[in-house]
Amino acid sequence: MTGKLNQICEEIQRILISRKETLSTAESCTGGRIASAITAISGSSAYFQGALVAYQNEVKVKMLHVSPETIEQCDVVSREVVSEMLRGVCEMFGTTYAITTSGYAGPGGGSDKVPQGTIWMAYGSPDHIHTYCITEDKGRILNVEYATLTALSAFLTYLNNI
Repeated sequence: MTGKLNQICEEIQRILISRKETLSTAESCTGGRIASAITAISGSSAYFQGALVAYQNEVKVKMLHVSPETIEQCDVVSREVVSEMLRGVCEMFGTTYAITTSGYAGPGGGSDKVPQGTIWMAYGSPDHIHTYCITEDKGRILNVEYATLTALSAFLTYLNNI
């Protein structure tokens, strides 16, 4: 997967540098793996501004301005939360775009509303947020790897279509 991941990150870098646009990430269940994949490519500092691993709900609320009511009403693993995370991290780092994740990677976790293996991601700009959800539980390591690859692939597709 590393070769494919590198290719995706190289293409994202080429596009964003050519457009003079910027990117940040806010990750929960992926634990910084998206930011790590991006910064593994030499030259990423030309467009990548920074990342926040917002693992705890309190961090999402305090640092990314996710509404506690949204977490309570929709679950922390939801379209609504990753969308609020995206707006918050773009504001925090002053970026054009962001990628965000929140999920129950397993084992354990999950809730009455959202089962283990569910990972929501958002990508885009604060005015054009796109979301995607993974629901197949393949175990923690594969869930996180797949979410990382999926989020970056979806973001690249988005960039190619705007």
